[in-house]
Amino acid sequence: MTLQQIRYALTIAECGSMNKAAEKLFIVQSTLTSAIQELEKENGITIFVRTHKGMTPTPEGEEFLNDIRNIYHHYTQVSEKYQVEGNYKRKFGVSAQHYSFAVRAFVEMAKQYDVNQFEFAIRETQTRKVIMDVGSLKSEIGVLYVSEANEKALKKLFAEQELEFHPLIDCNAYVYLYYKHPLAKKKKISLEDLKPYPCLSFEQDEGGDYTFSEEILNENVYPQTIKTRDRATMLNLMVGLNGYTLCSGIISEELNGEDYIVVPFAEDEENTNTVQHVGYLTKKNAVLSQMGEKYVEELKKYLASVTVK
Repeated sequence: MTLQQIRYALTIAECGSMNKAAEKLFIVQSTLTSAIQELEKENGITIFVRTHKGMTPTPEGEEFLNDIRNIYHHYTQVSEKYQVEGNYKRKFGVSAQHYSFAVRAFVEMAKQYDVNQFEFAIRETQTRKVIMDVGSLKSEIGVLYVSEANEKALKKLFAEQELEFHPLIDCNAYVYLYYKHPLAKKKKISLEDLKPYPCLSFEQDEGGDYTFSEEILNENVYPQTIKTRDRATMLNLMVGLNGYTLCSGIISEELNGEDYIVVPFAEDEENTNTVQHVGYLTKKNAVLSQMGEKYVEELKKYLASVTVK
């Protein structure tokens, strides 16, 4: 059974006449008759009988027509959807740790496309979720960091999900806080300086396992800790409680405002600094879509414009 035969049968049912159906289909009647006879033979049923009213479906023919009508309806929907002028929206998604620069790059990428023709998604989420989203192709690209502390565990997960990590920039630890914080004027901030204030971190489903933490130097013990799940709440806690977090030092003032600053972390013998290798994940051997290429381009462009010590 072919789509052409289905179309022929449905057109006959619609017109109620072999002759009118042939005219509508722009074919000769003998071609249409042969096609229907072949369809009936193939399926072992009689679809139409000729009466004084024209071509009338038999009871089994009526059931057959209802079934193929559904098939043809889905076919036409898919066909129209994927035509050049169709209503299909190409999809592109990014999953990232809570990085304002990742969102900024997404904004700049999206500006270059007609949102009526595309379906975009940016997901700020937990570390494991970033990995699983790219592994399942829910997102084409994932943005996160790898460090000496988490490298072994994360690379094992990357291999399991058939992912490749592409480094973008290396960063030392910075203290991220509100510009009116008591420590905001210091040139460097040590862990001893931070003891009176709550350390803020993004909650991970993996509980206390620092392997998936989004904050660098997460293996250290902090007297006060508060966990949150979104960036806006973390910023509010910086203002209301003089909280702080440890980050890459790359922040987007356009998205987070100018009220938040970064100060270099002062290492000591017991609390040494650690390098963050910030990069993006893709499926192994995958060819990036046009949107994916543009997004990576915007990431690189923005990171090249910032100074990270």
